[in-house]
Amino acid sequence: MADQIFEHPRLAAVYDAFDDDRSDLLAYLGIVREFGARDVLDLGCGTGTFALLAAAQGCRVTGVDPTAASLEVARAKPQAGQVTWIQGDARSLPEAQVVDLVTMTGNVAQAIADPADWQATLAAAHSVLRPGGHLVFETRDPAFRAWEDWNRRSTHRTIDLPGEGLVENWVDVTEIGWPLVTFRGTWVFHRDGVTLTSDSTLRFRERGEVEADLRVHGFEGVAVREAPDRPGREFVFTARA
Repeated sequence: MADQIFEHPRLAAVYDAFDDDRSDLLAYLGIVREFGARDVLDLGCGTGTFALLAAAQGCRVTGVDPTAASLEVARAKPQAGQVTWIQGDARSLPEAQVVDLVTMTGNVAQAIADPADWQATLAAAHSVLRPGGHLVFETRDPAFRAWEDWNRRSTHRTIDLPGEGLVENWVDVTEIGWPLVTFRGTWVFHRDGVTLTSDSTLRFRERGEVEADLRVHGFEGVAVREAPDRPGREFVFTARA
């Protein structure tokens, strides 16, 4: 079941405004160029930000996401017709799909919290890649303990949005059952006094655990980079099919 932040139409519509710093995606665009990727599959594409950036670089892009509301936002963006949008997950791809690069940006890899779903995602990613193609994704280094800043004091923001007026947002951790961390996002829409919430759970994986999972599914040349926008806080994994 998808988180409300991605599935509820009103929350999906304001998602980009509250996630406006996407400098993290520059590293992924660099990897597209580094590997000479022409066909890109963006798993968990959400509202389509990275998929559209890759398409603007001349790539043939498929964006896959389980949530209808997020895909509706993506399809309404300029140049959205350059991307093939699919509602589903890695197991929803056409059998004939073959790509050079599979990406999971942002929280996507960690949001696949169920171990069976994670293994199925890696298997599906490997199966869709051309020989020599790459999978790239990021995950937070558990040692940094990022969740300690997930509270109202550290995350509270108020934004004045066209058509919505003032909207407040913050997050609070609600449960830690290692390696799972669950937090609740709250949005207050001042125009009509509506408050919406969304619960999300992320799985924190150690570097060695991820490397072992990748090798189990046939990936080679597993390498780890730092996220340029968050040095020391995240692992960026690249792996060759």
